[in-house]
Amino acid sequence: MKWPGLLLILVLGAGVVGLQAVYERQGGPLAATEENLLYVRSPEAIQRLALSYSALLADLYWIRAVQHYGGTRLSKDPAARYDRLYPLLDLTTSLDPRFRLAYLLGSIFLAEPPPGGPGRTDLAIALLEKGLRAEPQQWEYAQAIGFVHYWWEKDYEDAAAWFLRAADIPGAAEWLRPLAATTLAQGGSRASSRLLWQQILSTAENGWYRNEAQRRLRQLDAMDQLDRLRAAVDAYRKARGSPPGDWPDLRAAGYLRGTPVDPTGAPYRLAGGIVSLDPASSLNPLPTEPVRVR
Repeated sequence: MKWPGLLLILVLGAGVVGLQAVYERQGGPLAATEENLLYVRSPEAIQRLALSYSALLADLYWIRAVQHYGGTRLSKDPAARYDRLYPLLDLTTSLDPRFRLAYLLGSIFLAEPPPGGPGRTDLAIALLEKGLRAEPQQWEYAQAIGFVHYWWEKDYEDAAAWFLRAADIPGAAEWLRPLAATTLAQGGSRASSRLLWQQILSTAENGWYRNEAQRRLRQLDAMDQLDRLRAAVDAYRKARGSPPGDWPDLRAAGYLRGTPVDPTGAPYRLAGGIVSLDPASSLNPLPTEPVRVR
């Protein structure tokens, strides 16, 4: 009989809908009582209970994982944590080992540093390795592991090794070998970072993934612009003996033609000779500058 599995699907589905309704009424994170209501913690137990409904149940857990991530990220509660993110993703991918989106997006959710995520690159890599064990022919998982090493851990040797491993998988993208070579030669330079995000943008199948790639490319553009603006401020300081008070000083001295704005249209800030993003810019926080590999 399949009634236990069907009953579990109905209960969990109703729970997701009900908890989301509570969330919307409260206008914020769910209460702590949600802790033990959301999921069965054992992937093995849930697989036994799910029977032929595993794909549907995987979708329910994926929705809950996205809700948990988004709700925690938007929360104003300083105590909010992403504690249930990996267990939910683990259950999702145990129920549906071929759930590519859960592996790829889930790894980004896990790796993103606080407050945008839990900063658990180890769990991001573990999730992707799980996907690679389930589908060894999916080169995207190996490439994504290299990406975690590259972007968040700034371990360029391991990143290059994973890019090469991905390139060895039949059907892999041709740009992986040049990317591995660039990674080893240039470390985490903005040029190699830009190449990586451009490739992700051009190959991403998911809209969120494409939007994230566009945001990262705008961040890199902003970092280039900030370098040029700081150079102008330094030139003004050397010529005048003191820093400019604001952008009109630089315009009057011929260093600028207008008020500079970042790639989103938000004006850059200049205060005390320090150039920075507007705090309200969606490009905050900019990635830290990587250490070049010698």
